[in-house]
Amino acid sequence: MASLSDPRASAPALERLQQLLLGSNEATRPVARLELPLKLDHFITPASLARMRAAAVLVPVLDHAAGATILLTRRAETLRNHKGQISFPGGGRDEGDANLTATALREAHEEVGLDPALVRVIGYLDDYPVLSGYRITPVVGVVREAFIPVIDPGEVAETFELPLDVLLAEKSFERKILSREGFNVPFFELNHAGHRIWGATAGILWNLRQKLLDRQDS
Repeated sequence: MASLSDPRASAPALERLQQLLLGSNEATRPVARLELPLKLDHFITPASLARMRAAAVLVPVLDHAAGATILLTRRAETLRNHKGQISFPGGGRDEGDANLTATALREAHEEVGLDPALVRVIGYLDDYPVLSGYRITPVVGVVREAFIPVIDPGEVAETFELPLDVLLAEKSFERKILSREGFNVPFFELNHAGHRIWGATAGILWNLRQKLLDRQDS
């Protein structure tokens, strides 16, 4: 892979993203606005959020000379939960993790071989609670050095990159409905290069898109 240190087309978007996330921190993070049915309002009360298990994902922004991309993974088919789905590197916070940033960086190193020393953390997107009981904190990190993923086949089937230009394009997302346990839950879906991105991953990407476009997260 060519050097990613050439500051060309990707620079404006990355600079704007850094400015947008300036001041975001682990102590006070807003929760993403979810389009949940009224019967699930209890899902995002302060009490219910406090009971959720802390988790973090790394949103790795690769600073290519030709334009910034976001590294995503397809989960291994052998996993018990969410097999084959598109996700960010990440997982639940371990007792040994100093903070949620450490969780995201550890998981990225374990899953795709990303050295934490190559990642410059620039901030945090809004927390994303999921029905499985996790409160996911998206940690955004810029990778400016050459990086070739080395996947753990027990967790990751493959990696691919989503260009920021694709993320920011008009009509890049579709709104759909998932029927689950008697509820109709709205969600976003993005399709790219044969990959169907939906669920929490698409929700986090939508949150990132709306911030970059200076729009409300809806």
